[in-house]
Amino acid sequence: MPVALSIAGFDPSGGAGLVADIKTFTAFGCFATAAVTSLTFQNTTGVFGAVNQSAESVRAQVLPVVEDFQVDCAKTGMLPTREVIEEVARLFLETQLPAPVVDPVVRSTSGYDLIDDRALRSLVEKLLPLARVLTPNIPEAERITGLRIRDEKGMLEAARIMREMGAKAVLVKGGHLEGEALDLLDDGGTIRAFRSERIETTSTHGTGCTLAAAIAAGLGHGQSLQSSVAAAKLFVTQAIRRAPGLGHGHGPINAVMSDK
Repeated sequence: MPVALSIAGFDPSGGAGLVADIKTFTAFGCFATAAVTSLTFQNTTGVFGAVNQSAESVRAQVLPVVEDFQVDCAKTGMLPTREVIEEVARLFLETQLPAPVVDPVVRSTSGYDLIDDRALRSLVEKLLPLARVLTPNIPEAERITGLRIRDEKGMLEAARIMREMGAKAVLVKGGHLEGEALDLLDDGGTIRAFRSERIETTSTHGTGCTLAAAIAAGLGHGQSLQSSVAAAKLFVTQAIRRAPGLGHGHGPINAVMSDK
């Protein structure tokens, strides 16, 4: 059984962050491990605050896992401060951890800024070059690149810029655009489009976390990046369709059971 590690924030409402990652790893047949970077205060209607962990506490969580298990895949989510980002980058450089799926979480679904510009610069400079794949949505890609993305051409240009920043591969998620649900993967200059029917719903809390965790799980099972992305996108689409309809805001998806 592949061992999967998530380094991310904790969402007490269970829709996003580590809880979503653990559900997804389990659905894909991985053994889930996790390190908390931030204790957030949120539910489906918004994020109301957070208590961030120190770089030292994040390192102290990760090292015992790495020393005891062979970690087969990893992903990062909310990394709230420059210090935490740089510590996480050091951990990937110093240990046998595999290149992570980096979900550059900068803003919540409800519009709450989760990291500042200083931390974002560190993420781009220190962690992005270590990633197997970077998975920004449109607002995240815009903030990283400075572009305004309005169509598929803009998504491709943003992906190219982020690869020039050092990312081996970039998956730009187009869920914020109109029309079909389009994600574009630039893997070393090889482009592949992943398309699916758009589902009209407000149950989208945790989709980015779930997608990144599912990609990591696929890589942990030895699949190619393209195959991992394809399986992850299908899984998220199914999880949106079977959303339980909980909460008064952007409800959680259902990443517990797979239709496969």
